[in-house]
Amino acid sequence: MARRKRTKSKTKRISFKLGTSKRKKKQKTGEQRPSSTGILKVLTVACVLGAIGIGVFAVVRAGFVSLDKYVRKAVPVSQKTLTLKLVNPPAWVTEQLAEEIYAAARAGGEDLKLDEDAARSVQNNLEREVAWLRNVTVQATHDTIRIEAQWRKPIALVKRGMHKFYVDAELVVLDFVPMPNLPIVKVKGLSLITKVPQPGTVWQRDELAAAVDVLKLLWQIDEEVTLDKPLLWEIEVIDVSNFKGREDTRFPHIVLYATDKTEIIWGAEVGTWQRYLESTDEQKLAKLYGYYKEHGSLLGSVTRVKYINLCDPQDKIPLPIDKY
Repeated sequence: MARRKRTKSKTKRISFKLGTSKRKKKQKTGEQRPSSTGILKVLTVACVLGAIGIGVFAVVRAGFVSLDKYVRKAVPVSQKTLTLKLVNPPAWVTEQLAEEIYAAARAGGEDLKLDEDAARSVQNNLEREVAWLRNVTVQATHDTIRIEAQWRKPIALVKRGMHKFYVDAELVVLDFVPMPNLPIVKVKGLSLITKVPQPGTVWQRDELAAAVDVLKLLWQIDEEVTLDKPLLWEIEVIDVSNFKGREDTRFPHIVLYATDKTEIIWGAEVGTWQRYLESTDEQKLAKLYGYYKEHGSLLGSVTRVKYINLCDPQDKIPLPIDKY
């Protein structure tokens, strides 16, 4: 009996050991085999990291795109137009106007090759897009594309609402670019402007032509007599509201205004003085420039006068202009 008990006890001990071993194996096996929850956690973390990576890449890429745009924007146009050269532009041509002409010459902004095809393309672009130039000639050399042309000089400014544009001596419309180097006179009193003319077109209006005819005479005398101190710098407005006496036949047809609003009474349109018994156009110019030479200014704030009358034939006529 005692032997059986010991045997049985020994058997139980062996079974206990075996059971414990099996449980350890199961536990070990369970630790080695990942659960579905663990897998989901790993996948979730991977997705989050992937999303973060994509976001960072997008931010970095956007940053490079913005930087690229900034760099492109920050590069002056002049650096992109090293192959283009305006030959002997007038002294009054501003950098802004030159840059706009270069941009028009390049059309789509493409790089230009130094060959005859590029020269023809530039000439076509300028003739089509730029009203400031006429008789354009473009030539490709070994290091540049040379642009030679005659320039249209603006002498009158017209405003219509928010729109501003120039006209030259031939009434050709020019797009507005600030021109601080030229004494450009504003035209006032034009009849209703129903449509803004396109640059490069001839804007044929009788009252505008009358204003431009007076301004052309002043430009001519300024260049011949007062080149060092042009009289036109003191003229701000030319008013043609009463063109041909359409508002009141008793009042002058054309009046100039100095920069301090002093009236300068011109009178009838150029070439029509005899109809209205006025001084001749030459006498009007002589009076005006004689007065300017004597007083050194047209401004009433300087000369203490309210107006300057040029059209009265009874006024004393100064010496001929070529004597000044």
